[in-house]
Amino acid sequence: MRNKGCLSAGTIGIALLIIVVIIFFWGKNGYNNFVAQEQGVNAKWSNVETVYQKRANLIPNLERTVKSYSKFEQETLTKVVEARSKATSINIDPTNMTEADMAKFQAAQGELTGALSRLMAVVEQYPNLKADQQYINFQREYIAIENSIRTETVYYNNAVKDYNTSIKQFPNNILANFTNFKEKPLFKADAGANKAPEVFSE
Repeated sequence: MRNKGCLSAGTIGIALLIIVVIIFFWGKNGYNNFVAQEQGVNAKWSNVETVYQKRANLIPNLERTVKSYSKFEQETLTKVVEARSKATSINIDPTNMTEADMAKFQAAQGELTGALSRLMAVVEQYPNLKADQQYINFQREYIAIENSIRTETVYYNNAVKDYNTSIKQFPNNILANFTNFKEKPLFKADAGANKAPEVFSE
């Protein structure tokens, strides 16, 4: 009876050890997977910020070009410059980004998009400005950057969806809650965001 008791205790001990080892490797692999996916999301967000910064970097040259035409509506240009200043002043930490942070970022960028669209519409009233080579160069770069913005935000959203799905699935959600991995906000498409930016012919 003693041998059976010892054997039973030993068997239980081995079984417990195996369970602990399984839990350890599951936890380690799950944690490392969360880290890799989160880093992927952060990298994609960095790309989104980069293309938006490229767009903002176009504004000073645009401002100089437009200012050379003294009769141009100053108020329209001023709104672009102000919107650029607001958009570039928003800094987001992707490791702790919330829905509110994303909404604030998108609102500021949307304001700049609207200001630029209005400016380009007004330029139509100034044939010489519209035909200016510097302005034509701006249009070309603007279209390319807007297309890049669409591409990078799609890549970001795809990475976020994969990450969010991973941390919410059972039993991953238990590990995610224990290790403090939280959902990331999606980049929400604006109305008409699937369309190419509208520019006007020379």
